[in-house]
Amino acid sequence: MITGPQMRAARALLVIDQKQLAGLAGVSVQTIQRMEASAGTVRGVVDSLTKVVAALEGAGVELLNEGAVSTEGGRGVRLKPQAPDARGIVNNQG
Repeated sequence: MITGPQMRAARALLVIDQKQLAGLAGVSVQTIQRMEASAGTVRGVVDSLTKVVAALEGAGVELLNEGAVSTEGGRGVRLKPQAPDARGIVNNQG
């Protein structure tokens, strides 16, 4: 559904902090912190996750799954797939 890095990037695009996102979504700041700490797909209470995604989308962010095409247009950013390093590890963390 959404990854921790996607959540952080979405907040950055909206120029809001964790407290503001928590307020928009109606969840606790600790919930946002826990979700954003996930390296991969965020896991947790489905209701809370749905609220966060709805809040981000309602604020103007289009969340894209890997390989998805944006139909809305507008500006955006996306991580490019990276080739594995010599050890076979893919690191999109820069």
